[in-house]
Amino acid sequence: MNSFPYPSMRGRFDLRFYFVVGPDDCGNRPILDVVAKALDGGASFIQLRAKTQDVAEIVSLANDIAEEIAGHHVEDSVAFVIDDRVDAALEARAKGIKVDGVHIGQDDLDPVVARKLLGPDAIIGLSAKTVDEVREANHLPKGTIDYIGAGPLHMTATKPDSMIVDENGDITTLDASSIDEMRTMSKYPLIVGGGVKADDIPMLAKTKADGWFVVSAIAGAPDPEQATRRLVDDWTAIRGDEKPRYAERKPAATKLPAVLTIATTDSSGGAGIPADLKTMLANGVFGECVVAGITAQNTTGVQAIAAVDHDIVGAQIDSVFDDIRPTAVKIGVIVGVESVKTVAHKLRDHQATNIVVDPVMVATSGSSLAADDTIAEEISSLFPIATVITPNIPEAQVLARMPIGNQADMETAAVQLAKDYGICVLVKGGHGVKDADDVLAFPTGAVTWFEGERIANDNTHGTGCTLSSAIASYLAQGEDLEDAVRDAKAYLSGALRANLDLGKGHGPMNHAWAMH
Repeated sequence: MNSFPYPSMRGRFDLRFYFVVGPDDCGNRPILDVVAKALDGGASFIQLRAKTQDVAEIVSLANDIAEEIAGHHVEDSVAFVIDDRVDAALEARAKGIKVDGVHIGQDDLDPVVARKLLGPDAIIGLSAKTVDEVREANHLPKGTIDYIGAGPLHMTATKPDSMIVDENGDITTLDASSIDEMRTMSKYPLIVGGGVKADDIPMLAKTKADGWFVVSAIAGAPDPEQATRRLVDDWTAIRGDEKPRYAERKPAATKLPAVLTIATTDSSGGAGIPADLKTMLANGVFGECVVAGITAQNTTGVQAIAAVDHDIVGAQIDSVFDDIRPTAVKIGVIVGVESVKTVAHKLRDHQATNIVVDPVMVATSGSSLAADDTIAEEISSLFPIATVITPNIPEAQVLARMPIGNQADMETAAVQLAKDYGICVLVKGGHGVKDADDVLAFPTGAVTWFEGERIANDNTHGTGCTLSSAIASYLAQGEDLEDAVRDAKAYLSGALRANLDLGKGHGPMNHAWAMH
């Protein structure tokens, strides 16, 4: 949903010819004159850099630049962002000024927070100097950023903090090889800048970079229009009118995958099927459900639980797969041995893929949700067809038949379970004393650790349901398991960090935290 009085340019902007400019970059010339000449020369993207100004001054400048862009009748094709200052971008957008988003650096506001504040229609760019920083950007939750600005290409006086320091402590810069490595690694379009001059453009155009960004090459030129036109012409002479790949994307709705949750209800809405469906919606997939049990439940506990006839459970699964076939399946609490058998049989028959099993035994409130015979049947029937199971520490202790008191024990249990059942196992550390790190073990014995932030929030109702549903959502979108876990953890952390406060016990989270 677009929250501002102008169409979103997200996903359709052209960042090949990117001009960064601020009031200190133009010498004695008015910034608007320089922006006007850059637009006349073919600049396709404008970034206002005014970190030393206060919000009111930045908003005033933004208004003038937005009007200049509109005066050139290119407001639908030239995107306009503010450097770093999310507060100024919010203020400008609230006033109806056409600011399309922000560009933030590694030491600026967390891009996840920026996305939450600015909403889904804003453009967000992120700076990166190294392959490692690009890799970290890839691990941000899906949809957090839209492009990467890489640099520097040369030593530059305008951004002394952007220098790259190698492992020997030497200062270095990007070259064609490192640019190609970064672009190959990146999930996002990548532009290159930092001291870029006109003579650099032919080299850049022969790399895998999606465009250039400059400051002084335009703002400091005797004729900014002529300088911009040369930069544009030298690039297009080699690359033609090729635009970054996102420009050719089909609308997301045409590719919206479906994910099925097979679980119980939660009348308070914080866990079970309600939490699963909210999570799926928030993470970009179409949620479907099979009701495999009914609970009377709130934040203080589970007051009653009832089974759904196993034939009805099976009929629901058939109905879903016969029409809107899910790309992934999340399995939570199933009430009754026969229903567990039915679920396993039906999923095998329909050749279901990307099955995430959350072996829920006890609710956050401490209430029991599964009988011993049901748990035993789940282990024998559902574990063999699972892509991954997601026990927390108490559940992993039961499954692995060992105490878990530290991270070494977590890893031992995960590796043991992965080998025993021939599946991937994610042991969640949320019940740990010191941290919220999780460990993923593969049947080969390989392990991956995921760092997690322990957030001071007692409202954790439905965390297990939420994480497993988010993992299924990202698997359905084609991510590998490690990336799916990483993105799911980031989403869960955001939901906890939102500090929703409802109910008398362990309250629910705000599943829509990133959508506001």
